[in-house]
Amino acid sequence: MCGIAGWIDWENDLSGQKEILKDMARAIQNRGPDAEGFWFSPRAALAHRRLIVIDPEGGLQPMIVQQGDRRYAMIYNGEIYNYLELKKELQERGHVFKTHSDTEVLLHTYLEWGEDCVRHLNGIFAFAIWDEAKQKLFLGRDHLGVKPLFYTQRGSMILFASELKSILAHPEVKPEIDAEGLAEIFGNGPMRTPGVGVFKGIKEVRPGHSILFTREGKRVTRYWNLKSEPHTDDVETTVAKIRDILEDTVRRQLISDMPVVTMLSGGLDSSGLTAIAGKEFAKEGRTLHTYSIDFVGSDHDFQKDLLHLDLDAPWVKRVSDYVKTEHHTIVLDSEELIENLLVPLRARDLPGIGEMETSLYLLFREMKKDATVALSGESADEVFSGYPWFHQEAFLNAGTFPWRVSSTGNLTHLLSPETLNHVRPEEYVQARYEEAIAEVPALEGEDPLEARQREMSYLFITRFLPFMLDRKDRTSMYTGFEVRVPFCDYRLVEYLWNVPYRVKKVDDIEKGILRRALKGYLPDDVLYRKKSAYPTVQNPVYYQAVSRWMKDILADPNSPVCSLIDKKKLQAVIDGKTHLDPGRVVKALEYLIQVNTWIKEYGITIR
Repeated sequence: MCGIAGWIDWENDLSGQKEILKDMARAIQNRGPDAEGFWFSPRAALAHRRLIVIDPEGGLQPMIVQQGDRRYAMIYNGEIYNYLELKKELQERGHVFKTHSDTEVLLHTYLEWGEDCVRHLNGIFAFAIWDEAKQKLFLGRDHLGVKPLFYTQRGSMILFASELKSILAHPEVKPEIDAEGLAEIFGNGPMRTPGVGVFKGIKEVRPGHSILFTREGKRVTRYWNLKSEPHTDDVETTVAKIRDILEDTVRRQLISDMPVVTMLSGGLDSSGLTAIAGKEFAKEGRTLHTYSIDFVGSDHDFQKDLLHLDLDAPWVKRVSDYVKTEHHTIVLDSEELIENLLVPLRARDLPGIGEMETSLYLLFREMKKDATVALSGESADEVFSGYPWFHQEAFLNAGTFPWRVSSTGNLTHLLSPETLNHVRPEEYVQARYEEAIAEVPALEGEDPLEARQREMSYLFITRFLPFMLDRKDRTSMYTGFEVRVPFCDYRLVEYLWNVPYRVKKVDDIEKGILRRALKGYLPDDVLYRKKSAYPTVQNPVYYQAVSRWMKDILADPNSPVCSLIDKKKLQAVIDGKTHLDPGRVVKALEYLIQVNTWIKEYGITIR
């Protein structure tokens, strides 16, 4: 895992622009604390920050290959999980390798297949390849968007990087937000629209897409998308295929020259991955280390809700004992969460979801002390349709993104009339929703309920999951820690896309098909534990601290967020004079605290 940054200009000589490129690289040094590299030509300047995972000596970047009079330069962030098979195939085609790295395999994959190289890759990746002879830039991003990649075009110049902060480090890019950016912040919240970089003029390479830039312009290609077709496998065959894919995926994702661990919540997803990984470790006589998070006083403060049915701790111990892992529980207190509340904002360059990201960052910070790589259960709920939203009519028939129904992230009711009139966030979000629905590949003959559940699945895979992956990538990479997500293997996502919800919910329980696939790996009580989401702090001390922080912001006439909100309405929320429960109140306040800091620290101009 790494951080990349680049600068292309077809009219100006970049050979002497090392200081600016260094600033861009320095902005993302947390992504790659182990090494840095630069490469310059008159039209291209490439920078790389490296986190060493595979081939410490051979994976240096930027990586340059000379073929006759053709020179290619590449920078890359990610892991190619099928690189050993690709390397063998490329060697049979006459390619010669000097290293053992997946980086070199990726570059040679491009040399062999050109822009179609992305169709040969199984992995998580964001990369840039500069063809010096043809003066063209190729950007590629993985199927689900696990690894980030942003870009902007300014005249003859193109800038691109793993994170927004790197692009903002260039003196020609000003941190500006227009009405669309504000609509993203207050309408969509952390669930960004794919392709939108929020800052004016900055865009994102969408998942499953590549972009070719030349002097004449750009060409965007969607190289991967979900295809709808009838699911003809019976339940037993479906279970067997899911199990085969998962076992193969975990084996591939355990490859590393650095220590690998797993996250373990005691829920089905992380427990299943831990059990498969533990079995692989046991074959080699090794013990898998696992990690979970808890909060001081959680046994006293816990209150059940729609997504949190019980505490994780007893289930974590049950799985750890069963799989025979060495487990580590990271216990956080409210003071530590408050102290670090703004760290995820600085990691993602955008407001996020408060302590649910802060705790993740603190967890990774501790895990980094023992390891470099972890496996995580992200995306299982999205691809296996595990949320209650997939079957409850209030969400199915909402006519908007299901997570906005009674959502804590919907802050439009707190905006001032002037902001509402300028931004029109509800209209913006509705347009983005209709845009997403229009993309769904329909299946002819599907009954209305199944068609709607397919639409819900598409919304979660393409609009909700990217938020989850952003959260995981930024909070982990801010500590120089790599997190892999086996449930995001595109082969699994493709297969499950066409498995009807009634089959996914076999045995009349959410993700029933996954539970069957993991039989034998986990004890039955864990297999059939009802879903309980990522834990959240419920300590009144934390709630009180967030409320005081927000009151201080409101009391300061120079607080930038005050010009955007209705202060009286917000004060009523703080004072508990609304219908919102304390948990939803604190989420709203966390978000507005971050918005205020974001505008101030990033020096944002609002247009």
